[in-house]
Amino acid sequence: MSSTTDTTDAREPEVLDPVETVIDAFFVAHDMHDADDATAEATPRGRVRVPRDGALTPAQSVEALRRALERGVPWYPALLEVIARWTAPVEEIDGGLNTYLIAGEAFDWLLLAQRLLDEVGDLVPVDEAEQLLVHGIAPDGSGEAEFERAIGPAKHRAHLNFQYGVVVEELLLLAVELELVKSGSLSGAGRPAPDLEAFDYVYGKPLDELKLLYGYDIGEALGDRMSQSELQAFTYWLSKYRVRTGEPARVASDTKKAMAMMSRLEAGRARLGRLHAAQARAGRVVETEGPRRAAAPQRKPRPARNTPRRPATAVEDEPAEEQAES
Repeated sequence: MSSTTDTTDAREPEVLDPVETVIDAFFVAHDMHDADDATAEATPRGRVRVPRDGALTPAQSVEALRRALERGVPWYPALLEVIARWTAPVEEIDGGLNTYLIAGEAFDWLLLAQRLLDEVGDLVPVDEAEQLLVHGIAPDGSGEAEFERAIGPAKHRAHLNFQYGVVVEELLLLAVELELVKSGSLSGAGRPAPDLEAFDYVYGKPLDELKLLYGYDIGEALGDRMSQSELQAFTYWLSKYRVRTGEPARVASDTKKAMAMMSRLEAGRARLGRLHAAQARAGRVVETEGPRRAAAPQRKPRPARNTPRRPATAVEDEPAEEQAES
């Protein structure tokens, strides 16, 4: 596996078919355990009973992770083992909704990782957790193959759906927005803002029309203000719309543009991650510039949204078509 993303021969990343095995793993198992989660029987110690094997409810997942860490199991392998057994596609926490499985196909594993680490933060080194959640770097240096084995092929395939369908699409819109700003083409009066103009450039339709099409497709109108989960679902739909309606050459060109943006951000993220790790080992708090600030120990870091290099890059050495078949 290469250490950097190759953008010299980017191909159109085929949007993967719905992952039926993942849908089964998330929804069927989750339905079977919903009642158990609501009335989870406690042990004499007041803790949730955890089955030795098989699917876990959210409460059981947190308990399983905490017990593993208390036994001295390294936190990252323990985290991935729990993620492999996790069943809930969505979860309500503190009045908000965490959507881990978007459109039944795309798995946001870093959001789930943050949710679990928030529960056991007292047992996990802060700097290592930040490396994973903020910079997308595994603490043990493991790569894509180890990550796939740990969470299982079904969830890994759904993770690739998220990478191709959400992360790449976000980067494409960002790259186009920066191009429009740089070209100065938006200086004329009455032109949309760069971030809005980017939608028209990429998809051939303004944002408002795309939202109407999306609402018609899913049977539910999209409001002016979107939650994070709604925005990601909309972005995933946009990725499919672009592949379905665009000319193949244009789709490939736009994807290559997103890959180039990914490489630039990934390189900067890796440099910042190495600096942060070095400073943390020296016992100093790192202050970084820019909108993505490394979280201080008392703050909860947000999951890395762009190209986690390890353990799960959006594009590896093999073409996307081969990945879809594997």
